[in-house]
Amino acid sequence: MINKKECVAMLLAGGQGSRLFALTNKIAKPAVTYGGKYRIIDFPLSNCVNSGIDTVGVLTQYQPLILNDYIGNGEPWDLDRSYGGVHILSPYQAKHGSEWFKGTANAIYQNIPFIKRYNPDYVLILSGDHIYKMDYADMLRRHKTSGADCTIAAIKVPLSEASRFGILNVDEDGVIYEFEEKPKKPKSDLASMGIYIFSAQKLYKYLEEDEADEKSSNDFGKNVLPRMLAAGEKMVSYTFNGYWRDVGTINSLYESNMDLLGEPEFDISDPSWRIRSRNPIAPPQYLGDESRVVNSIIVSGCDIEGTVENSILSHDVTIGKGAVVRNSVIYAGVTIDENSTVDHAIIDENVKIGKGVKIGDEQTGGDKKITVLGRDIVVSDNKTVESGDIIDENV
Repeated sequence: MINKKECVAMLLAGGQGSRLFALTNKIAKPAVTYGGKYRIIDFPLSNCVNSGIDTVGVLTQYQPLILNDYIGNGEPWDLDRSYGGVHILSPYQAKHGSEWFKGTANAIYQNIPFIKRYNPDYVLILSGDHIYKMDYADMLRRHKTSGADCTIAAIKVPLSEASRFGILNVDEDGVIYEFEEKPKKPKSDLASMGIYIFSAQKLYKYLEEDEADEKSSNDFGKNVLPRMLAAGEKMVSYTFNGYWRDVGTINSLYESNMDLLGEPEFDISDPSWRIRSRNPIAPPQYLGDESRVVNSIIVSGCDIEGTVENSILSHDVTIGKGAVVRNSVIYAGVTIDENSTVDHAIIDENVKIGKGVKIGDEQTGGDKKITVLGRDIVVSDNKTVESGDIIDENV
């Protein structure tokens, strides 16, 4: 008998990410750049390896090309294994036809044969669009010692924001007695993080029941978890106390990048919990005689002749003389020509910004209007892009 795996991870990475607008027109949300040198999917993949989980199925659907190419054989995350490792799982044509993944539960259901190849005792379900560092092994210990059929990772949120999440109502031992999906009047501040550990046989059972229910929307939060709870299965919470951000909107993605600057709220340089990525080989940064860089992250290959303040630059970004970039996130391969200004913006890969261009503006107060330029576009000389505009075609 071949060796079995104690736990297999299934990473849901097929979402369209429509709330990121121009940033996800051509790529899947988990492939969006974060922190200059990373992509969002680096975090759950790195968490898996750091937690001792070496078998990961990545479920892709929307615009998978760049994401598939980025993951490759999994070598940057030490997931290039002869038995296990990382596998890209896309919808495929079967004997009785083919269909897209209809929901989170249906996506896992369609890939039960992959899971069963490794005969695991436990299955970890992950989302590919969160920024955090978590020891899944600690969560698995909680699952085993409690005797649970399902364990849900949860984080405390302000009660005023709780209606945006799936909310867990638990007893003093953390046993879940009620699960409410985005309740209008939440009773608890314990929000589901969309991270689940199931005992494998229970997962198969409830996915099969969910698939047989024609009225189901095939979603874990709306259908599978409430069904398990109603059937009396033991479900417990695992409270996470670290940094966690759902970067599903322009503002949340922007703010999470800004959390890396100054005295960072989120430390991605901790050698004890390394975040791995597939980085291109690039030359060192170059700072010209008139350049000025303040409180910023500058990745290799950048050529800076102008001013960069409170910003994050990915690799191979060029900032011309007299150009000023403030409070912005600039993705790889962007060129910002002489005397242009960029403020409170996210600029996607390979954008070319001409001379004397003005993009965005200074923002103060709470909710900021972040200007977004989609990948590969060109902004001609002396053009203006107003604060909060989201642009996905040449200007």
